Amino acid sequence: MPKTDYDEFAEAYSADNEVNLLNGHYERPAMVSLAGEVSGRRVLDVGCGSGPLMAALRDKGAIVSGFDLSASMLELAHRRLGEDADLTVADLAKPLPYDDAAFDDVVGSLVLHYLKDWTEPLAELRRVLKPGGRLILSLNHPFVYTALNPDGEYFDIAEFSFDAEHAGRTVVYTIWHRPLQAMSDAFTAAGFRISVISEPPISVDTPPELRPPNMLHPARFISFVFFVLEAC
Repeated sequence: MPKTDYDEFAEAYSADNEVNLLNGHYERPAMVSLAGEVSGRRVLDVGCGSGPLMAALRDKGAIVSGFDLSASMLELAHRRLGEDADLTVADLAKPLPYDDAAFDDVVGSLVLHYLKDWTEPLAELRRVLKPGGRLILSLNHPFVYTALNPDGEYFDIAEFSFDAEHAGRTVVYTIWHRPLQAMSDAFTAAGFRISVISEPPISVDTPPELRPPNMLHPARFISFVFFVLEAC
């Protein structure tokens, strides 16, 4: 599982996640939009962190469950969602503590790219989904690897690290790059059909001071890529 240990900076990450450009005004609004109408649907949040996506989907009527490797993150999620929230410490790299076909949808925000091998994790996510259920994912855009590593080879599957700042604290993230075709092949091999690939704009309510000054397009930049997959 990830070398990035969220227990070490859970409070700082959670506070920044609420309001920053990448999470608060780009990734999370895009995930909520892709999920669409979820009222009455059972939704599992993979790597749920402190629960902001779970809260947004619950507000839209979803019946939400979530798991994360970080116990500190789940403490924050309980504060947000209530002590009776269905939250579990679990590892995506290991068998998941859920029944077969337990969920209508699974959402995974910026989590799968922490793993080198997607075979078993995707098999587990397919197992817990009902036939025809959706797996909605956000991942580091493969373009980012070559942008940050000019000597890197796009078609490799390669581990790399980068720094990010959360509430004044610098954190080193270590994730795995894979090209778009490797992503597609892994999804297909696990029994999913790609229904949507999205490179969305930032949220329309993004404050002017958060918009990158060098954006070539007034609402778009490349950071993440989003998928909606259907369980075959």
